[in-house]
Amino acid sequence: MNLYKYLYAAGFVALAACTNSSQTATGGKPDILAANLDTTVNPADDFFAYANGGWIKNNPIPEDQSSWGIGGLVQEENRKRLKEIAEKAAEANAADGTTEQKIGDFWAVAMDSAKIEADGIRPLQPYLDKINAVSDNKTLQGTLAELDNIGVGGPIAMSVGQDDKNSTVYALHMRQTGIGLPEREYYFKNDSSTLAIRAAYVSYITRLLTMIGEDPAKASTAAKNILAMETQMAGSFRKREALRDPYANYNKFAVKDLAKVSPDIDWVNYISIVGASKADSVIIGQPEAYKENGILLKTIPVDTWKDYMRFNLVDNFAAALPDTFGRAAFAYSQLFSGAKVRRVRWKRVIGSEEGVMGELMGKLYVQEFFDSTAKKRYSDLVENIRTALKNRIQNLPWMSDSTKQKAYAKLAAVNKKVGYPDKWKDFSGLHIGKESYIQNLINASIFWHNYNISKLGQPINKDEWDMFPQTYNAYYDPSNNEIVLPAGIFTVPGYKDNELDDALVYGYGAASTIGHELTHGFDDEGRQYDAQGNLKPWWTPADSAKFQQRADMLANQFSSYVPIDTLHLNGKISLGENIADLGGVLLGWDAFKLTDQYKKNEPVAGLSPAKRYFLGYALGWLQNIRPSALRTQVLQDEHAPARYRVNGPFTDVDAFYETFNVQPNNKMYKADSARVRIW
Repeated sequence: MNLYKYLYAAGFVALAACTNSSQTATGGKPDILAANLDTTVNPADDFFAYANGGWIKNNPIPEDQSSWGIGGLVQEENRKRLKEIAEKAAEANAADGTTEQKIGDFWAVAMDSAKIEADGIRPLQPYLDKINAVSDNKTLQGTLAELDNIGVGGPIAMSVGQDDKNSTVYALHMRQTGIGLPEREYYFKNDSSTLAIRAAYVSYITRLLTMIGEDPAKASTAAKNILAMETQMAGSFRKREALRDPYANYNKFAVKDLAKVSPDIDWVNYISIVGASKADSVIIGQPEAYKENGILLKTIPVDTWKDYMRFNLVDNFAAALPDTFGRAAFAYSQLFSGAKVRRVRWKRVIGSEEGVMGELMGKLYVQEFFDSTAKKRYSDLVENIRTALKNRIQNLPWMSDSTKQKAYAKLAAVNKKVGYPDKWKDFSGLHIGKESYIQNLINASIFWHNYNISKLGQPINKDEWDMFPQTYNAYYDPSNNEIVLPAGIFTVPGYKDNELDDALVYGYGAASTIGHELTHGFDDEGRQYDAQGNLKPWWTPADSAKFQQRADMLANQFSSYVPIDTLHLNGKISLGENIADLGGVLLGWDAFKLTDQYKKNEPVAGLSPAKRYFLGYALGWLQNIRPSALRTQVLQDEHAPARYRVNGPFTDVDAFYETFNVQPNNKMYKADSARVRIW
């Protein structure tokens, strides 16, 4: 998944500010690739800085952003488009239950800050009353389940998804959960930054509990107790690298046998409250976490659990409460993002509304911003990349023919979804009204919870998308053996699709997105799923060993990178993304060499087609990031920082050396024998 592209923001106006009008591309507009260059940098020493440094120097990170780059260029443009959609819907006075009514009323209520201030915490009072009424372990677990239904996390969490070993059926899933800090290591590392984060977390819990009426001294004690309890939870959690083994994280239990996992959890009652009584089995990723959480439910005082639930409830809805709550949540989040000011209200609301009904908004979005010609271009591009991967598999010297035949079958079976769904979700059961912003969010959480749980016992929905058409992201789903490529991921802000030359598109779209996602089907995790999407061995043991040897080389390469201070990347955690990046660059290049533009070799804006291809890929990772956000990413994200997603794979690509004349004295040079060769 190209999640990294989706997480970090930028803005289109800043892009044009550094362009040179004499450097033009198709359509007479400034050429985005030439404009971004920092020609004081040798591309053979630091290609990321060469390709993107000109833009970065001229575009400081805005105060409301944790970073500034290409992902947010698209997001910023799309926010404005979605704002127009929401405002028009709000003015339409549409009939109840229509798409326009839901979009419009959500927007109008969420933007009514005066009403939100007047309401105070009243919209949450029914749930605070439920928490106050908890008196014993039974009512505690029941209340946790009710909060789960409205999206408030706790020590037990259930969801429905495909069975990894039988992709034709939906199964009930559970994974380690319950902690409030982003990742288990935040509870145990003792460097100054992590100690400061833990102290800030305690202060934040204290502040929220005080704001809903708890005595400050009691709130402070409660916060410390919550941190201590979550530390015990985190102690049973598996580390991030251990979560990459799909076999080790597949543990199936009959519902009647769940007492073997934890006799202290009332499984039947919890499953009943969340509406999953149809399930006869549960796949638990990390059973030891549920054993520990069950013990804590039994041994930790009920009052501590009540404070834990109050905090999680208020924290979950802080953005929809009076502004003092939102400001408190933002102040705490600054430790991770580095942003200096909050985004303006309308941008926060658009983000919230997308989370609730992004596909509904996307249905209106694509009618205007992604036409059939663009959809065909990228659909054809998928087939070009598929052919390139087939050819690469055929020419692999280390893979046996028996494994190759199965790889061909899996590759041929990969389903592509491009631009937007052919069948849209049914939102008729989603009630959006004018009562309150929080009530709309609660209604949405219940709608999505019921939508997910209702899949139990139903046929697999092969038409479903897990992203919105306007999203700047894409993904590979191993259970469905499919790549999903929303329209937003192919957007270059300020340019129509027909203004982009093939060299740019093959680097930006084919390599960093299509080739990347297709390679995910054959990375360290994806390769363990067969053509039907089942977790099932299909490699010979010898071929698996050869793959692992090459993958270990790439993991070691990335573990040698030090993005900030003395903090190394963890190449094992980011391995899947790094394999996908390397594969994407190679596949995009192979496909691009077959185009007329490559064959004609005519420069655009002074750049050869080959150079434009690599620059197009680097454009996909255009980003400047604050140190605190960079540290957070290294600690908890499986995606390497942008600089290393460009420079890392390029050092293993022979065509890069040829295009930019990389020599042994250059910093990006690696001897041929040291270059990683996987796909």
